[in-house]
Amino acid sequence: MSLFGKRLIGVVAAGFGTFINLYTTQAILAVLAVEFHVSPAATGLTVTAPLVAVAIMAPIVGFISDRLGRKRVIVTASLLLALPTLALAFVPDFRLFLLCRFAQGVLLPFIFAVTIAYIGEECREAENIRLASSYSIGTIIGGFCGRFIAGLAATYAGWRTGFALLAALTFAAGLVIALALPPEQRFSPQFGLRNAWRAVGEHLANPRLVATYAAGFAVLFSIVATFTYVNFLLAAPPYRLGPAALGLVFATYLVSLVSTPIATRLALRFGRRVTLALAALTGSAGLVLTLAPALPLIIAGLGLGVGGLFIEQVMAIGFVGQVAERAKSTAVGLYVTFYYIGGGLGGVLPGGIWHRFGWPGCVALVLFVQALMLAIAWPFWRPRPLTA
Repeated sequence: MSLFGKRLIGVVAAGFGTFINLYTTQAILAVLAVEFHVSPAATGLTVTAPLVAVAIMAPIVGFISDRLGRKRVIVTASLLLALPTLALAFVPDFRLFLLCRFAQGVLLPFIFAVTIAYIGEECREAENIRLASSYSIGTIIGGFCGRFIAGLAATYAGWRTGFALLAALTFAAGLVIALALPPEQRFSPQFGLRNAWRAVGEHLANPRLVATYAAGFAVLFSIVATFTYVNFLLAAPPYRLGPAALGLVFATYLVSLVSTPIATRLALRFGRRVTLALAALTGSAGLVLTLAPALPLIIAGLGLGVGGLFIEQVMAIGFVGQVAERAKSTAVGLYVTFYYIGGGLGGVLPGGIWHRFGWPGCVALVLFVQALMLAIAWPFWRPRPLTA
């Protein structure tokens, strides 16, 4: 197998292992509310807890990885992630459940951020776009499988069984990464805390990186806000979808398996900036479509929306590795921090809007965030000629 083929398998497994765990509880929020005797709003903390942990850990991950290397960190975190995932199948109360979710979030950036840094260092721009696209495909499949398995298990075998299955799949993904991902070849270790903080300052002073961090913030804010609050919409009358059906709603993620390769070809031909704008317009059109009362139109709108949002993600994560001049893992760590701060706020800020304005208010908020993101990113995402 070629070097590129091995890298492709490794990064897809990394994306899968990360996202099969991150948003799992979105499909079983109502089940958890009954199980632990908490309010539906409180169950949203099961989505927010790992996002907060990731946002806290991401800069630290950059320091560690910039010193120790890439593959070693990715593999270790991937295998350890199976432990808190398995523990979720046995916790007796809600506080311990949140603690395990937080522990998952502590480990996730050691996979996510370091994999992106690996792609940015090891690959030239055309290959970078292709591997970033492949990584995103792994996250799409993982994000769907996590929610689908959780919802299906909650309906037919109990939600605890679902987490046991997810733990096994997480460990298997770690083994695939260990066996397939080639060791890094272009990594240059960065030593010293002062040097690391200097790199942080340089990254935050780079307007192209800051604009990309804003894009990352908007992507996850929009995804979490959309797929958290649409659950409440679809679980209520007149739809009354149960856990298994809500899990199937996340099959809309699979639209991105088609849109992401298309976006790769568009970016190679027209550049990242034009592709980002097309993605934002596509995602926004999909969200507007979810305002229709018919369930098939809502599902179609979610598919169109998530397709656009994942294209934005592909464009942004690859761009970080290209723009950062050094300490790429630290640059990616900062991206991850902004990305997951966006996700954490996306699970919380729409709450008041939901209670006052319902689903239309949530859609309006996401559309505003998308427009603001594009206005920030457009001036600084100057197109570059792409080389093979």
